[in-house]
Amino acid sequence: MSESSGHRPPKVLLNAALATSLPVLIGGGLFAVFVFVWFFCRIEPGAGEIAVLIRKTGDNLPPGQVIALEERQKGIQLAVLAEGRYFRNPYTWSWRMHKILDVPAGKLGVMTRLYGADLPPGKIMAGDDEKGIVEEILRPGKYRINPYAYKVHTFDAINIRPGHVGVVTALTGHDVLNNNLPAEKRNTFMVEEGLKGVSGMLLDPGTHYLNPYIYNSVEVDLRSQRFDMSGTDVISFLTLDGFTVTVEGYIEFGIDHDEAAFLTHRVGDMDDIIKKLILPRARGFSRIEGSKHPAVNFIVGETRQKFQNDLEAHLRSKSKGWGVDIKAVGVRKVIVPDEIASINRDRELAVQEAAKYEQQIIQAKSKAELTKQEMLAIQNREKVEADTKRIRAVIDAQQDQSVRLIAAQKELDVAQVEYEAALFQAEAILLTADGEKDAVTARNEAEASVLQTRVNAFGSGNAFAQYTLYEKLAPNILSVLSSDSEEGLGFIFSTFAPAKGGAE
Repeated sequence: MSESSGHRPPKVLLNAALATSLPVLIGGGLFAVFVFVWFFCRIEPGAGEIAVLIRKTGDNLPPGQVIALEERQKGIQLAVLAEGRYFRNPYTWSWRMHKILDVPAGKLGVMTRLYGADLPPGKIMAGDDEKGIVEEILRPGKYRINPYAYKVHTFDAINIRPGHVGVVTALTGHDVLNNNLPAEKRNTFMVEEGLKGVSGMLLDPGTHYLNPYIYNSVEVDLRSQRFDMSGTDVISFLTLDGFTVTVEGYIEFGIDHDEAAFLTHRVGDMDDIIKKLILPRARGFSRIEGSKHPAVNFIVGETRQKFQNDLEAHLRSKSKGWGVDIKAVGVRKVIVPDEIASINRDRELAVQEAAKYEQQIIQAKSKAELTKQEMLAIQNREKVEADTKRIRAVIDAQQDQSVRLIAAQKELDVAQVEYEAALFQAEAILLTADGEKDAVTARNEAEASVLQTRVNAFGSGNAFAQYTLYEKLAPNILSVLSSDSEEGLGFIFSTFAPAKGGAE
């Protein structure tokens, strides 16, 4: 049966439709999977966040257990997811976002584990896999801690100031009264490591991070302290003669660094140290020593200074074994009965009056001596001025004489030089004149010799003179108009004509 070109079977049309819609279905399926994974499976904790995973399927937790410690257990997982991008099957897993634990500066964090075995009776700190307070502390910083597994409390760090020290008390450990301990470790003031009580560990100045459930710290001042013996703290005692003497002063002391823990635990705070150690010893020594001397000795003489020195030495020796360092003891005021003080005051006034008169005498002597020294100073000053003027005049005269001598010597040297120059100049003039004379003589002789030779050549001087005249005139005479007669114009040259009959 043939098929026409205009009609196709239904099976062919179905195949064509499937071929056309298959890429669309695949693309839509992939898109649906992408949407499902991206929006329902994606876990993306941001900065400062963690994700706590909760497993929906798996083995049920044992009774009393709140955290899933094994991989296939159902419930809150112990491990958390840090910042990043994760993908989990929402059918198996669910999750919750929480902030990262931030312990600020100057603080510390103490963790309480919320899962694990219960603590034995009497135990405070939780060990591994035990529920309770964890011994390890968290210093300042950021931590990824599961809030369902641990509860964190923040406390202030221990800050020991400069000049102080921290005395540490261990709150956990074996009891010193435990009968199982050796006898030398029972009921002692200081305990060793692992025992409960005041520890020998001291905290130096700075910041310390100690678990407040394990250790307690007390700051002890090691700086020098000053205790004033005044008011209700004055020292009173009876003297040898039965009078009551009151002493006011001060005591400077400090606490040894190594004995701070022992002293604090055995005695107490700073007020206890004063009331129990220092002041009772000062009063006891004062009563004993004060009864050895009469009252007047505490007003004048060396007894007062000796009493102060002995009191300082006594307190220093008695307090050293307790860790107290006595630095100084001073007696500021000694109060005696008025009947003793009035007599002493009168005597002191008399002594002061006498001392005043002696001082006036000394001042008068000093003034007279000062006047004498001033007059001597004036006299010496005038003498020095006169000597200075005399010396200056002598120096000026010597300088003027030296200047004049130098000027005269200079003029003499100049005159000597000029004289010698004149001699040389005169000699040069004479030599020059002699030379010129010889030259003139030689030149005249030469000229005379030439003239003589020429005169001799012409025969006579007259002939040579005529020749010379003709020689000068002839080049300038162009023509002569004259006659031969003696009355003519040419007669004027007749005297220059040669003589007839020969030369003369």
